[in-house]
Amino acid sequence: MTEPVIGSLRVDGATLHYEVRGQGPLLLLIPGGAGGAAAFDGIVDALAADHTVAAYDPRGIGSSALDDAEAEQHVSTHADDALRLLDRLSPGEPARVFGASSGAITALHLLTAHPDRVERVVAHEPPVVEVLPDAPEHRAFLARVQDTLRTRGLLPAMAVFAAGLKGGGDTTASQAGSQAGPESESQAGSKGEPEAVPELPPQAAARAERTRAALPYFLGRIVPAFMAYAPDVPRVEALSDRLVLAAGQESRGELPHRAAAFLAERLGVDLRHFPGGHTGSTTHPAEFGELLRKTLRA
Repeated sequence: MTEPVIGSLRVDGATLHYEVRGQGPLLLLIPGGAGGAAAFDGIVDALAADHTVAAYDPRGIGSSALDDAEAEQHVSTHADDALRLLDRLSPGEPARVFGASSGAITALHLLTAHPDRVERVVAHEPPVVEVLPDAPEHRAFLARVQDTLRTRGLLPAMAVFAAGLKGGGDTTASQAGSQAGPESESQAGSKGEPEAVPELPPQAAARAERTRAALPYFLGRIVPAFMAYAPDVPRVEALSDRLVLAAGQESRGELPHRAAAFLAERLGVDLRHFPGGHTGSTTHPAEFGELLRKTLRA
């Protein structure tokens, strides 16, 4: 990887860590989940061939420290953080934005709140479950995740959450996950022997450790705030010429894919399919990065 220029930006309630590579018009990458800017390590060099690429750790993730670790999180606050980065790195010039998962929700809100600062947004599988006709079922699923987190801890709650996402929010799958318990995370095979874990290279191991450290914050603060977000659909529709809704080729039927597809249908726009599943930029970086470059140029 090309060595980035590292920067920090003081915002209300946090200090953001960001990394910049390349030259050209600004492309801001907004990660989802608990992985931070490192989630884009596989695609940044390709994108930096024709963009100034800025990736950052959202507040509370990785090296972007919160002033108050218990502070409630809001989509609007995270979108304002993205705006502040645009103002620093591309003052006066609209930028291109790619957001993944919860980062795609941030990108959607940035587009609707500050359209003058955004030239084009590619939103990959934003889990905007409030647009779905069965939204009440997903609210119940998310409430169960939070209840499991409070009463049984992180690993059982992650099992419920992962099963619900994979099952498209199916409550049966989620309940099965909640019964699995933490033991299921470390057992494999009929003999119940611990699964062998391959040793990771130092950089990958450090990234995995940072991701694990951020999981309680992600599941307890980000998930309930972001998956309760209801986009202003008429406003998004009015700006849809600047928006590309994307989803993974391998994640059809999963909850984030369903939400992205349903929103695309409501807006009357095509859903662009990218290689891999929900985390395609990590699992299929070369193909994903090349299609993203083409999408941004279109």
